[in-house]
Amino acid sequence: MNQPLAYIHPGAKIAKNVVIEPFVTISNNVVIGEGTWIGSNVTIMEGARIGKNCNIFPGAVISGVPQDLKYNDEDTLTIIGDNVTIRECVTINRGTSDRMKTVIGNNCLIMAYCHIAHDCIVGDNCIFSNNSTLAGHINVGDNVVLAGMTAVHQFCSVGNHAFVTGGTLVRKDVPPYVKAGREPISYVGINSVGLRRRGFTTEKIREIQDIYRILYQKHYNNSQASQIIEAEMEATPERDEILQFIKNSHRGIMKGYFKSN
Repeated sequence: MNQPLAYIHPGAKIAKNVVIEPFVTISNNVVIGEGTWIGSNVTIMEGARIGKNCNIFPGAVISGVPQDLKYNDEDTLTIIGDNVTIRECVTINRGTSDRMKTVIGNNCLIMAYCHIAHDCIVGDNCIFSNNSTLAGHINVGDNVVLAGMTAVHQFCSVGNHAFVTGGTLVRKDVPPYVKAGREPISYVGINSVGLRRRGFTTEKIREIQDIYRILYQKHYNNSQASQIIEAEMEATPERDEILQFIKNSHRGIMKGYFKSN
């Protein structure tokens, strides 16, 4: 708080034990929680709400004005949870009148040069590797991994525990528990490694695999597959989550992979 080479607006609310390095700029209407470290040359603009024990590395710009021509200077927010690491030169834009906020959950790692646009909602424990980009109005669940240079189209959704391989262009919704990749984006299997790391049993992983075999390997359309899954598979939280995701998909879920001749 006593850093003489940083600019901190008098209206900013900053916990006493926040560390602010030189050449930081913090605007009005900003709240920063206890134990957070702000690296040099970070810019935190109006509407930022940053939680406890976060680390924001040099060059990041938090709560920038949305890159949306419809934005009309509404009083919107960027909400960042606790224990979030934001690496060098990340840009996170605040919301527009659509959702009024951009949200990053707890315990996320956002690596260097990622961009998270206006009105995105990101869950807990997510990892976005270098240069990953979210367009506006995107929903990302919990425990999602986006490998480097992944680009997600506006209004898409990515389900819980999904893994998207590097360089993938995400034009369709990615259901929970899967690996996605290739061009165009396709189902490439279950995220079994990630599920095991998070305590899923072998039996539970097999159950999820059986659901996606019906959806992606039996050549049914989505409606037929959903009906069969609901009729033949035991009702579990995972089954119901997958079915609900398919039902709620606005852009349509990604297809299965079929090798071209």
